[in-house]
Parts: sequence; structure tokens; C-alpha cells
Amino acid sequence: MKYYLIAGEASGDLHGGNLIKALKHADANAQFRCWGGEHMQQASGNELVKHYKDTAFMGLVEVLRHFRAILKNISFCKADIVQFKPDVVILIDYPGFNLRIAKYVNELEIKIFYYVSPQVWAWHQSRVKFMKKHIDSLFVILPFEPAFFSKFGWSVLYFGHPLLDAIDNEKKHAVSNNTMQTLLPVWNKPVIALLPGSRRQEVTRILPTMLKMAGKFPQYQFVVAGVGSLPEALYQSITAMSGVPVVYGQTHHLLQQATAALVASGTATLETALLNVPQVVCYRANPVSVIIARRLVKVPYISLVNLIAQKEVVTELIQQDFTETRLQKALADILPNGGARQKMLEAYAQLRIMLGNSGVSDKVAEAMVALLKKQQP
Repeated sequence: MKYYLIAGEASGDLHGGNLIKALKHADANAQFRCWGGEHMQQASGNELVKHYKDTAFMGLVEVLRHFRAILKNISFCKADIVQFKPDVVILIDYPGFNLRIAKYVNELEIKIFYYVSPQVWAWHQSRVKFMKKHIDSLFVILPFEPAFFSKFGWSVLYFGHPLLDAIDNEKKHAVSNNTMQTLLPVWNKPVIALLPGSRRQEVTRILPTMLKMAGKFPQYQFVVAGVGSLPEALYQSITAMSGVPVVYGQTHHLLQQATAALVASGTATLETALLNVPQVVCYRANPVSVIIARRLVKVPYISLVNLIAQKEVVTELIQQDFTETRLQKALADILPNGGARQKMLEAYAQLRIMLGNSGVSDKVAEAMVALLKKQQP
């Protein structure tokens, strides 16, 4: 069968890449075409149409500013789907783009699977009716989502969180200390990892405040986790005066060496928790976007860790709370002998139990193939 997948950011690319690998096992005749990043490109055999770095825009203001480019990408995507003639289109998160594609593909009478649901439980619940109308099957990844969608009379499929696959796979193939030293430099101080996000706007707004902590905690080596989808010059322009090094494409290996981490809100907060690294969640966005979002958002937290746990496990410093003084205090609390460190690690253990077992990508792929063959998954 022919599969057309669309992801619009780093986390979606990771999950999409693992799903493509699983689909190859579940369907020996699978053919792919996709939008995403390096993971999906490699897994699909270089069948990447567009890279997410060319299509991802963060925040309401940024979306409006680039609206013409977004519409152009949507038109191109529609035409490309028609030309490819897939048996199914698999949409991965990225709702502003993917929900428009869903409506169009539904009119073509092509099957639509949505993998990693838009966060409609947080805001814009009116989208559920639209999704239910245009999506054949919804595959969710958070433990509270099936109950949420059941309120709308929608039975969705939940097999766990696919991030478990990525983390557990790395643990199964854990690199030796010698190999680790070839991936990352060896520092003579304990490491604090800085994860300022995967988008240009996040890095420019969040990283400068994170870097100020290097002078507050000289007994630690601060290291920035850089992403390959952003130019090195961007990081260099921000870190030049700090002396803090940047390593690229080795986020998980960096976290495995870290004593603690400062993390921009997003999937990285859950990755950090699953790697058992105490963290402070940081976020700063366009002020206008935040004002609008706060009127619409219906959840008490922004980090996945707190949302899944349904309580405050990690400190969230957002907008005006993301200050040098507050960040210094929050970081001190999660370092060894800090008051919050052990409690956070215990909460991480409970979080891991809530998310279930690994093998999620395989289960999702098997269910998708079964549905396409009109079998009960």
C-alpha cells in the first residue's frame, strides 16, 4: 500500500520515522512519500517532499506573518497527494496545516489516519467536531485523551506514547563510555543541559536567559543542545560571549550525561523526564500570541510532564515568570541536595508507569494496516 505522511516539527519527525519503520514490517509492499525531517527521510528511503524547517511557524503572530507561504505549501501538498495517489494519508500533529489537508483528502475519499492528536483538550475544543467528520481513525498518545474524546462520542485508539520506543531503543543499544566520548567532549565538571527548543523564535527568546545561569553556577559545565535544522550561526550569535559550548544532534546523549536540565516547553520536557533528568521548564513567546492563547487555553500547565501527571511535577517559568532570579532559584532546587530533586525523580517513576510499555510504533502500524485491510485492530 501507499502511505503519505505529514509532520511539521522535530517531535513529529521522530515519531513519523519510527512509524515508517514499523509500517515496513507490517506491510512488506509499503511505499512512502512524506513531509518531515531527517528521521522520516532516512526511514522512507529518501522520499521526503519538504523538510519541516521550511514549513514550521510558531505562534499566532508568526503564522499570520507567513500566511502566504503557508497557503502556498498547502496548495503544493494537495497537488502532490493527488499525483502520488496514496491508499492513506497519515497526519502527525501539526494541526494548523494538517487539518486543512484532512478536509481536502476527505473530499478525495482517501483514508485519513491522524497520529498524535492536536491538543484540542487544551484549547479550540470546537475542532473536535471537524476532526470527527474528516478523520477516519485517530491515534492518540496521551493516557487521558481517550476519555476526553469519548465525551464527544468518538472512540479513538491509544497504544501508549511513541517516545517510549525512542528512549527504550537507545537504552537497549546503550553506547559504551569510550563511544560516548567520541560523540561528546569529556568535561571535568558535572553537566547542566540547555534545551532551548527546535524553532528559531524559541532559541532567540529563551536561550539568552538560560545562558545567564552559567555565571551563577560556576561549578557546573553548561552545554546547549543544538538542533541540525537551525544554522550554527544562530547559536553562535547568542552563545559567543558566554563561552558555553553547543553540541548538535546529540540531545539524548547530552541528557544522559546531565545532572539537570533547563528545557523549553514541548516534547523535550517528556524526553528529559523519561531519561530521568531533573528539569526546569522555560518558555517565552511573542507577547501578543501569549495574550491570545491565555484567553483560549483551558489547561493549568504547559509541559507534557505536568499535564500527564495532572499535577505540578516540574516548575514552569513562563513569560514574565521566566526571569534570571526565578530561574536561578528553580535550578538550585533540582541540583544535588536541592529540596525538589528527589521528589521530582519519584514523580518521574510514576509518570513512566502511566505511559505504559514500549513497542508503541509497532502496535500503531499493525492497527493501521489492519484498518486498511478492513480488519478489527
